[in-house]
Amino acid sequence: MIVDAANVVGSVPDGWWRDRYGAAERLRDALVPYAGQGVAGQPGPLDVVLVVEGAARGVGSVPGVRVEAAEGSGDDLIVELAARAAEEGAGCLVVTADRELRRRVAAHGARCAGPRTVRQRPGPVEADADAGSAEAAGPADGAGTAGGPETPEAPRAPEGPGTPGAGGPSDERA
Repeated sequence: MIVDAANVVGSVPDGWWRDRYGAAERLRDALVPYAGQGVAGQPGPLDVVLVVEGAARGVGSVPGVRVEAAEGSGDDLIVELAARAAEEGAGCLVVTADRELRRRVAAHGARCAGPRTVRQRPGPVEADADAGSAEAAGPADGAGTAGGPETPEAPRAPEGPGTPGAGGPSDERA
């Protein structure tokens, strides 16, 4: 199982952009149980590879999760790893919501699943015939992370009276 760290971390607006390195470490640690238990449609044990890039480079491997740091594009490294798995005759599951990356790894026979696959608490693994479909990713899996760079949307201020665009007093001055 190859996990697109930037995409999975970016699937939850929890302030990850303030500490990309720490967010990648937390994801890495959360992946450890999946190495033994597997995920829906892919029972364990699994070889889990977390692909990091940018500010997350330098995050180290732990027992159960091998971390691969991309020198350039994380997507390119994920495609390379999926192609290598195909050459070795090994099945490959790529966890990402990035549509273009999904297309690229599918060309090498990889199955794809969305970030929710590894964002839930691991439990008993059941077969999931749709794990490789775009539907398995769910509509919110890649919100704001559709293959773009690791740049989040700016957090939005709540709208209310006095907030520009909310019909409050500051709109009257504009």
